[in-house]
Amino acid sequence: MIAKVTTMNEILEQALLYDFYGELLTDHQKDVYEQFILDDLSLSEIAEMKGISRQGVHDLVRRCQKTLEGYESKLHLVEKFLSIKEKVGRIDQILEECEAQKAEPSEIVRRVREISDTIIEEL
Repeated sequence: MIAKVTTMNEILEQALLYDFYGELLTDHQKDVYEQFILDDLSLSEIAEMKGISRQGVHDLVRRCQKTLEGYESKLHLVEKFLSIKEKVGRIDQILEECEAQKAEPSEIVRRVREISDTIIEEL
């Protein structure tokens, strides 16, 4: 998987995991992982800069990925963030639709309350 972290979804997923849990990595792990995932440097480029083997960089990145995924499997912070982000997007969509259709204020309030209630339940 390390050599093939190329799709936007995989890159986004790894970046989100790093955003939420990256501070739990050591400084060395953070530096190498950032260079690989965020700066899009190759394993060889990182190995040369750090003075370690390409295999060492590969193993370190893989361990970081597993560590970050382990935190997510226990804490679900990224999952909750994405769910809330989607619901806020739905609220924006409702408001845009209501503005365009001059909808009844009580209907807007009802629909937004339903979504806000689900957000509160998730927290």
